[in-house]
Parts: sequence; C-alpha cells; structure tokens
Amino acid sequence: MLLRPSMTFLLMQSPDIKSLAGVLPNFRGVTHIFLPINDSRDRERADGGSHWSLLLVSLIDGVAFHYDSLGGANFYEAQKCADRLGKMLGTPFRFHQMEDCPQQENSSDCGVFVCILMRHLLIKRLLNANANEKVSMSMANKMIDSHGGRKEMLKIIESLRKEGERRRSQSPFASSHTPPRIE
Repeated sequence: MLLRPSMTFLLMQSPDIKSLAGVLPNFRGVTHIFLPINDSRDRERADGGSHWSLLLVSLIDGVAFHYDSLGGANFYEAQKCADRLGKMLGTPFRFHQMEDCPQQENSSDCGVFVCILMRHLLIKRLLNANANEKVSMSMANKMIDSHGGRKEMLKIIESLRKEGERRRSQSPFASSHTPPRIE
C-alpha cells in the first residue's frame, strides 16, 4: 500500500494518533506500506519542508526501512513516523536507516529518488520474491538515473493527459459548452 504524502503528514502531525485509525486506510491484509516522508514540521503546511525520503514498513516482519538520498537528513522524521504508525497499529517496528541508499547529486532530485526507489523495491524486490525466501532490502550498488526518471514520469503524465482528453472527447457532453447538471 502506498500512503499519500498528505496521509503520511497527517500521521506525523496529528496530536491524537488513535483518532487516525478511522481516517487512514484499513491496513488489514496489507503486508507492506510505502510512506513518503517530508521534513516539514509545520502542522499548518503539508506542502512545506524541503526534502523527501522513503519509509517502507513491512507489517509482516515488524521492520521499517528508511531510504534517504540525502545522507539521512530525514532520519528524525522517518523514525517518528515509524514510531507513530507502530503506536496506531499496536505493534512496534524495528527501525533501520538504510546506509546504502543511492545518494542524489543535487538539492532537487529527492522526489524523483523516492519514486524510483519505491518502484524498484516494489517491482524488483517484493513482487518478484518467492513466499519462502527472504528478500534483501539493501540498495547497495543500485544506480539511479534521476534525469531518466524525470523523463519517464513526464511520459506517464503526458499519456494520462492524452487518455483524459480522449475520454472527454468521447463523452456525450463533449459538444456542450456547459458541464452536465445533476438533478
């Protein structure tokens, strides 16, 4: 399960963790949760902060793995998120700062790194694993092409935009200049 950044922010900032159980998704049957972590500490600004990292929580193993492309800059935030999620779910998580996470070479690629790391961990590790084998969550020797990642994301966005245009053009309301009304 991927939590939206706003849900992760809510988990991080809410004064009453137990009240979040009805707001956050139901985690029953979920084995892993991907949480984008932001360093904003301002409760009023979910879009604040300046750095993103990735927290991957294995509910079945009771472990939280933190991947930070800026040398552990979000260590405090990720550890706090893992602790709060554990309290909400009633199970503590062992926290691991993944020291072998690929590092960004500038100050603007952290979001791209989060997306690429998440895709790699999900597709190459978790979805390709046999049920009876242990999966390494190490990112040692993994190279990340942030420029290529950005280009790939732009292609996905463009294809979704075109699909939306195609669907709108086929709508019976496409020739109308006003949106459909509900009675």
